[in-house]
Amino acid sequence: MVALLGFLVPIPANFRAASAPALPPDPNIGVNGYYASDKAQRGRTVQAAIVMDIPSGYHVNGNRPLGKYAIPTTLKIEAPRGITVGAVTYPRAIVRKLKAGNNEPLAVYEGRAILRFNVTVPANYQGGEIVLKARLRYQSCNDEVCFPPKNQDVDLGIGVVGTNDRVQRANGWVFGGR
Repeated sequence: MVALLGFLVPIPANFRAASAPALPPDPNIGVNGYYASDKAQRGRTVQAAIVMDIPSGYHVNGNRPLGKYAIPTTLKIEAPRGITVGAVTYPRAIVRKLKAGNNEPLAVYEGRAILRFNVTVPANYQGGEIVLKARLRYQSCNDEVCFPPKNQDVDLGIGVVGTNDRVQRANGWVFGGR
């Protein structure tokens, strides 16, 4: 038979538990959506993009990461009925060896990453506007630590006009100026 005795041990007033070092702040990654024109024409396709602005010293895993535990950057788009959204084209990742990845090669995005896709409006589309719901999932890291994965939602709205109505190119810095 085992008997347990409870007793209190006084702890000195100047005793402090060791605290873990503070993690660096989770980076503030900018995520915004853009179209290549100011309006979408019925019966035509317009280019769209989600742009990630990643602060210096940080990166996000590429869409096809090299490490088996790395969480890929993915973009899913919900569109109104009748609107067709093409496949997402991800940028080419940069291969880096970082402490956070045990110096194994990682495929990452740094600086600005532009994820492009096409949006096709049917000729018989009745609405005067389209609002796409984009959900970007990514994991950001610095050279020392990776942060928990994040989902970031972006609504992309654009007016819809007739096939013969005039539209103007927009956001040339994203889509290339013409």
